[in-house]
Amino acid sequence: MKKILIIGSGGAGKSTLACELGTILGLEVIHLDTWYWNPGWVETPKAKWQSIIQDLTLRESWIMDGNYGGTLDIRLSVADTVIFLDFSRILCLSRVIKRRFMYAGQSRPDMASDCPERLNWEFLKYIWSYPITRRPIILEKLNQLTPNQQVIILHKPKEVREFLQNFSHYSNPI
Repeated sequence: MKKILIIGSGGAGKSTLACELGTILGLEVIHLDTWYWNPGWVETPKAKWQSIIQDLTLRESWIMDGNYGGTLDIRLSVADTVIFLDFSRILCLSRVIKRRFMYAGQSRPDMASDCPERLNWEFLKYIWSYPITRRPIILEKLNQLTPNQQVIILHKPKEVREFLQNFSHYSNPI
């Protein structure tokens, strides 16, 4: 595992898993939100974003978290492992609401600077519709990956904890 892509709905815990796995495996963690968003929630222009993704995926090893459907195919083509956090919309919604209060008025550690935590109807609708609109597309793309690419689909936080425990034991033998 040298190039690990973590995807899933907003609030699924992609960034948290990326950080924890990065610590265990000693790999660089790339939070796509820190690369995409500019101060004041200004989006990176599409052509520049494509170039950034190309450059990031050329690095020797990484754990990359984030969705950004327009560049998913580029990232999937080079990832040797894809972890899809396929969580319920209720769990994801409750997490983003909690996160909004937890980081009120400040930027999250996995977010670009000067992008204070916010919550709007557009993002809530995105999370609510994710299982219907995005999930089928992602599952189709995962089914098209090559046999040498590992796909891990986790459905519950308990599965994530067990997954991390297995890596922790493997990486730190007694």
